[in-house]
Amino acid sequence: MSNGYIKEGVLFNTSSNLMKLDKDELLYLIEDIKNIRGRHTELVSIYVPAGHNINEIKDMVGKEISTAENIKSKTTRNNVIAALSKISNALKFYSTTPKNGLVIFAGNVSQKEGEQNIKIWEIEPPEPINIKLYRCDQTFILGPLEEILESKEIYGLISLDRQEAGIGFLKGKRIEVVKRIESLVPGKTAKGGQSAARFMRVREGLLNAYLKELGENVKNIFNNIELQGILIGGPGPLKQEFYEGNYLPENLKRKVIGIVDTGYAGEPGLKELVERAEEYLKESEYLKEKKIVDEFFKLLNKDEKMVVYGFSQTLSALEQGAIDKLLISGKADFKGFKCLCNDCKNEFIELMRKEENKKVKCKVCDSENVSCDEVHYIKLLKERAKLFGTEVYIISDETIEGMQFKMFSGIGGVLRYKI
Repeated sequence: MSNGYIKEGVLFNTSSNLMKLDKDELLYLIEDIKNIRGRHTELVSIYVPAGHNINEIKDMVGKEISTAENIKSKTTRNNVIAALSKISNALKFYSTTPKNGLVIFAGNVSQKEGEQNIKIWEIEPPEPINIKLYRCDQTFILGPLEEILESKEIYGLISLDRQEAGIGFLKGKRIEVVKRIESLVPGKTAKGGQSAARFMRVREGLLNAYLKELGENVKNIFNNIELQGILIGGPGPLKQEFYEGNYLPENLKRKVIGIVDTGYAGEPGLKELVERAEEYLKESEYLKEKKIVDEFFKLLNKDEKMVVYGFSQTLSALEQGAIDKLLISGKADFKGFKCLCNDCKNEFIELMRKEENKKVKCKVCDSENVSCDEVHYIKLLKERAKLFGTEVYIISDETIEGMQFKMFSGIGGVLRYKI
């Protein structure tokens, strides 16, 4: 347990700790802090590249504290100096830069005018960083960390019919719509007294121009992106004509892994395309998430005793080693604590809603003489699950199934046996 003081059964840290985060944990830490706003340029972001001399950073922070004395606004000056001083104290614990580099955020997170609550985050990213940066701003600088989170699993998506087309990507679990194109191709009935033959020539010319425009946009959007494959969908035979014609460059045509029938085109067609392309996306993050959530809800309806959900029920089943697959909503409003009973020395974990500040009691002796360190709930649950050989699935809200799971409970599991 780290040093701190107890309030309402929860330990509030007074020292800094390095967080070695995987991508899931980093994603949801960013979600937690990206909306923090300083009243002025008083939020401090520091990026230290992997292998960089940490003593140089310590010296730089010391100089910045001296420089901050010249800030005219008293409030801003006090907040910047307090943030930098907290960083300086934290850096005393580092003799070298962590293996993947070091990212530090610090600043006044209080939303009350005139109140100071300086908080610090010390992060070792899941991959090495090569950027060196120091910045005081109204927000924390998150771009370099967000680049690490960009999914390497990207599929190109094209959905078309004679009226419209949509171009986008499946990036990990997220469908991203990039462009929508409307067609000028008229219906099959001639208007204005045109002969049938002339009308057909005009119509075919407009259709060819529309498909050429689509192909040109696809080339511009997809080129220079490492794609796992391209999926083409839509109602009717036009999608096949687009693929077989001279509308796509050969390098992109070779990446087409499936042509799928859908009921819609354009933006809604892109989403339907992903839903119907299961045979081509078996190894995708999107489908893996969809399958595990489907399994959970099917078992819930078929044999409720083979699943568990809710805070206390899930934690209890986890500690019994009864959970085979643990599902955790990545954007749930949870907070987690690793706790120690000072009376019976029992160690246990606790989850609660973010807005809660309830007293924590020992799960063995019911004592309130408990010390707790706050740990990100995903990291906390992953650590516990590892002890029991439990698979952990972080469920996004990018899929319909993921959103349903979040609204249902946000935490649950598929059991190894009935309990």
